[in-house]
Amino acid sequence: MTALGDVGALAHGHGWQVDQSARNALIDSYDLQSLRANEALNQITEFAAALCGTSVALVSLVDETHQRFLARAGTQLDGTPRAVSFCQHAMMGDDIMVVPDAREDPRFADNDLVTGEPRIRFYAGAPLRTEDGVPLGSLCVIDGKPRPEGLTPLQRQGLTTLAASVMARLRDTRDAAASRHAESDARRQLDDSESRFHTLADTMPQMVWSTLPDGYHDYYNARWYEFTGTTPGTTDGEGWSDMFHPDDRERAWITWRHSLTTGEPYQIEYRLRHFDGTYRWVLGRALPIRDDAGRITRWFGTCTDVHEQKLAAEERELVAQELAHRIKNIFAVISGLITFAARARPEIAGVAADLRDRITALGRAHDFVRPHSLASRPSLQQDSLLGLLTQLFAPYQQGGERIIITGDDVLIDDRSATPLALLFHELATNAVKYGALSTGSGTVSLHVTVENDKTLMTWTEMGGPAISQARSDSGFGSQLVELAVVRQLGGTVTREWLESGLKLAVQVPVLSLRRP
Repeated sequence: MTALGDVGALAHGHGWQVDQSARNALIDSYDLQSLRANEALNQITEFAAALCGTSVALVSLVDETHQRFLARAGTQLDGTPRAVSFCQHAMMGDDIMVVPDAREDPRFADNDLVTGEPRIRFYAGAPLRTEDGVPLGSLCVIDGKPRPEGLTPLQRQGLTTLAASVMARLRDTRDAAASRHAESDARRQLDDSESRFHTLADTMPQMVWSTLPDGYHDYYNARWYEFTGTTPGTTDGEGWSDMFHPDDRERAWITWRHSLTTGEPYQIEYRLRHFDGTYRWVLGRALPIRDDAGRITRWFGTCTDVHEQKLAAEERELVAQELAHRIKNIFAVISGLITFAARARPEIAGVAADLRDRITALGRAHDFVRPHSLASRPSLQQDSLLGLLTQLFAPYQQGGERIIITGDDVLIDDRSATPLALLFHELATNAVKYGALSTGSGTVSLHVTVENDKTLMTWTEMGGPAISQARSDSGFGSQLVELAVVRQLGGTVTREWLESGLKLAVQVPVLSLRRP
C-alpha cells in the first residue's frame, strides 16, 4: 500500500494517478460515520444553497465505488454510485467546477442523474482536498434549471470559503478519531503489558511487589499471598509493616525511608510472618524506576526466602567460634606447659619466656582473624594489616606511641596472619631487648607501600644503642624471621645497620597476604 504522503504527491500531478487503496484508507481516517447528520455541516450546505440560489447543496465524499453525502440540503439522497458522480470530476480540479447546463456538456448529457431524477441541469462544485492535495470530494450546489451565467464572484468566493470550513471540520474529526485510536491503542498496550508483567511475576519463585513513588504498596504477586496467607488488599499501603517480626519492624522502616528519601537501592534482611504463624528470614530488595527527567515513577522489589541459608550460616558461625575458642585454649595450655617445664628446669627459663611470648603473639593473631560474633568482633577491620599490627603492638605502646605505622593498609587473611605475627613480634621483642625500644626515647617506624604485585614493609629503628651486626644476624630469632618471610610468605628480607639503628625491609607478593 502506498503511503498517504505519496497519495498527495500523486494527486498534484496532472494525470491524477491516485493509489485508490491508500486514498480509501485516508477517507476512512476521517471517521465519516460520526459526521453523518452533523449539524455544522448541515448548516454549511443550507447556507451554500441559499448563497448560490440553488435547490440542493451537498457535502460529497467520493470513494472507490460510491459518493456519500455527509450533509445535504434539499434532498433525501444519502449517496449515488461513483459512475454517475459529478463530484468525482470536481474534486480533481484546482478551482470550482461549473456546469451551466448538464444536457449540453458531453461528460454528463447521458448521465442517469441528468436524464432521470433529480434531472440535474446546473452544477457547481468546490473541491475538498487535504493539506497534501489528496482529493476527497466536493461541496456542491445543484439546481434543476440551467444557469448560463454560472456563479457570481461573490458566490464563487463564498463557496470556496465554505469548502475550506468543511475541510476544517473534517480535520477536527480526523484528529479526534486519531486521538481516540491512539488512546485506545495505548490502553490496550498498557493492559497487555500489565498482563504480561503479572503473568511473569506470578511465575517467579520470589515474592514481587511494587509501590508508588511515595512508597505506598499497591501490588503483590501471587507468591506473596501464598507465603503470607493474607487476602488481597490487606497488605496494601502501610499494611505490609504488620508482616514484619516486631524486632525487625523499626529497622526495616528506617532502611525503607532512607531509600525513599535518597533514591538509593533498598536491601535488608528481616523476618517475615509465614502463613503458618512462624517468622522466616527473607532478603528484601527494591530498585526505583525513573522517567526521562530522572524522577522516580515506581519502586519494584522482591522478597526472597533465605531462612534455611540463614540458619545454616548461623550454625557454621557457631561451629567456627567453638573451634576458634578451642584453638585459643590450646594456645593457653601450651603456654601453661612451657611455664610448668621452666619451673622444673630453671636453666631454660629464658628460652621458655621467649617461646611463651611467641605463642602469645600467635594467639593474638589468631584471635584477631578468627570468626567472631557481633559482640566479640574487633573494632578494627579483621582483614586489615593495620588492624593486626595495632593488636600486636599494643603491649609495646606503653608510655606513648613507640611504634609508628604509616603508608598503605593491606588486606590479609587467616593464612598470612600467623607468619606476620611471628615476624613483627620478633622484631618488636628484639627492639625491646637490644634496639630502639630498649631506651626511653627510642622509636620504631613501620612504613608499608604497595607497588604492582609487591608489598614492601620497612622497619626502621631510631634512638637506640649501637648494635653489632654479628650479634643481630645470628640466633633463633633471626632464623624465625627468615622462616616467616621467605618460606611461608615467599618474600625477601634485607637488613641495614645504620648509626640510628636497624633498618629491615621485607618484600612479599600481594597474593601471599590474601587469597584471591
